[in-house]
Amino acid sequence: MRNPKTVKEHLEEGTIKKITPDHNRAESLRQEATRKYRKLQKTIQALGLEDEDANDYLEDCYNIIMQLIRAHMLEQGYNSTGRGAHEAEIAYAKKLGLQEQELETLDQLRYLRNGILYYGKTNDKEYAQKIINYTKKFYKNNN
Repeated sequence: MRNPKTVKEHLEEGTIKKITPDHNRAESLRQEATRKYRKLQKTIQALGLEDEDANDYLEDCYNIIMQLIRAHMLEQGYNSTGRGAHEAEIAYAKKLGLQEQELETLDQLRYLRNGILYYGKTNDKEYAQKIINYTKKFYKNNN
């Protein structure tokens, strides 16, 4: 993994800003993450997992995880914005007790999601299954 910036560095650069804690918005994000998580489970159960669906599932997992990280940030009085905001949110995830390998998984998912959105990259069902399993664990530990 490349040498990511710390939360302190993101604060100094202004990518992460100190704000008044926003518990209502945090709760709204948690509710949305729960809705998306339940929909993901239903979709997998109904359709299964094939290579052609891998990118969709990866994007869904990424969105669920990021909403939960943002909820934690808002509760603690932080917000990320601008270029590098997603990297800043992943840096913040370390405050949630994630180990280096988990942070690497998140950063790799961020990178792959970028590839899906902007460069037409495709992923396979094996990787999607790994991320789905990770998302289940993350959701249970951080919701």
